[in-house]
Amino acid sequence: MSFRDEFKLLLRARYPLLYIATYEEERVEAAIREEATNQGNRPIYIWDFVDGYQGNPNDQGFGRRNPLQALELVEKLSPNAPAVFILRDYHRFLEDVAIARKLRNFARLLKSQPKNIVLLSPRINIPDDLMEVLTVVDFPLPAKTEIKTEIERLLASTGTSLSAKFLDDLVSSCQGLSMERIRRVLARAIASHGELQPEDVELVLAEKRQTIRQTQILDFIPATEQISDIGGLDNLKDWLLRRGGAFSEKARQYGLPHPRGLLLIGIQGTGKSLTAKAIAHHWHLPLLRLDVGRLFAGLVGESESRTRQMIQVAEALAPCILWIDEIDKAFSGLGSKGDAGTTSRVFGTFITWLAEKTSPVFVVATANDIQALPPEILRKGRFDEIFFVGLPIQEERKAIYEVHLTRLRPHNIKNYDIERLAYETPDFSGAEIEQTLIEAMHIGFSQNRDFTTDDILEAASQIIPLARTAQEQIEKLREWAAAGRARLASKHNPLSDRIQQQLQ
Repeated sequence: MSFRDEFKLLLRARYPLLYIATYEEERVEAAIREEATNQGNRPIYIWDFVDGYQGNPNDQGFGRRNPLQALELVEKLSPNAPAVFILRDYHRFLEDVAIARKLRNFARLLKSQPKNIVLLSPRINIPDDLMEVLTVVDFPLPAKTEIKTEIERLLASTGTSLSAKFLDDLVSSCQGLSMERIRRVLARAIASHGELQPEDVELVLAEKRQTIRQTQILDFIPATEQISDIGGLDNLKDWLLRRGGAFSEKARQYGLPHPRGLLLIGIQGTGKSLTAKAIAHHWHLPLLRLDVGRLFAGLVGESESRTRQMIQVAEALAPCILWIDEIDKAFSGLGSKGDAGTTSRVFGTFITWLAEKTSPVFVVATANDIQALPPEILRKGRFDEIFFVGLPIQEERKAIYEVHLTRLRPHNIKNYDIERLAYETPDFSGAEIEQTLIEAMHIGFSQNRDFTTDDILEAASQIIPLARTAQEQIEKLREWAAAGRARLASKHNPLSDRIQQQLQ
């Protein structure tokens, strides 16, 4: 249900106290004004702390610097007089005992009157004693149709036009920005060269990156890695390649739903993060990285508000990839954290969204410790597939060496005995192979020559792979995967034989 439809329904149902969390005061007030007009031309009264009530000459300045007095205007009007009161930044005063009591009185009084009080705030911050009387209404960022209408209005005012393709590209690039930011960045582009040009899409994307950084929750990650940069993991790569066009309109017409996401489980350094970046590059989608730790804040209710903000931004940028690295660390020991249930509420909001989302946000979550993952997140329906990413076998180590050496020494790759390197580095992860090559380069550079196969082997002899230091953890992961709880990312994997034996 859209905001306008929901707000219209709440007005008709006489919900007395509404709470809207948004930074877009101008846009939400315009939407409220339009719906109030449609509901029999209801008068709008707008109050803020500095100027009091504005617009109506009889009440101009009433309640200035007095939030309790601002509520008294509601009682001054005739009980049968319809009205909508918009109180800006009113969340700052909800802790006041007099204001809280007044609002709770209004929750009963206004049920029989055609009046609604709308509290506007940039974030949700509701005291416990007002939870039951305030109804929170979501106000989403501008949708594609709204953005397109605004750009066409701007073009009409400048007397210019755009090709259909450029207009679609510009609309897509603006998704995830507030309407005010869209107007600002497009005005900047027009001021620069008198019209909108294809190069301005990059200007919009730069503004989008700035916006995402300001959330302090999500990071915009440039993805240049390719599927071919992943050595081994053939089952996983085949799975991803088959879904390359799954976000297209052609896939919708075919009847395919949007892919939901992927959970990659395995030890560190086996290519899970690289896979997330490669997916974004191959599918030509923006990559957002979520640091779950940033969701948690000190103020009561702010963590839940940040979670909703994260979901809103991700959905506004859809289609996109949402990468959640080491999700096991974020929600480990869920029931034992002494945080008054904040972690449980954040986790509940997150997994509910995972299961019910309809927007094309493809979630790629990675985990190293299966024991720390809450069992709810492994249930079918949260992700399309769960893959176990194990240590590369010899054939895969050979592929990993080829990927790195092709990048580092494309013209001299024949000088390296890749077969020997793969054989001599058992239990090495992809990250450890890369570190081995870097160490070998240091050896060659310090002696003013190119590095050799022997340098690589010498470097490998000085590295103790994680497979030896975390042997118990890795064995538990292998046993978990061998029980058939996850799909194997590699075609050639020792676990395949073990699983086949268990099935027989």
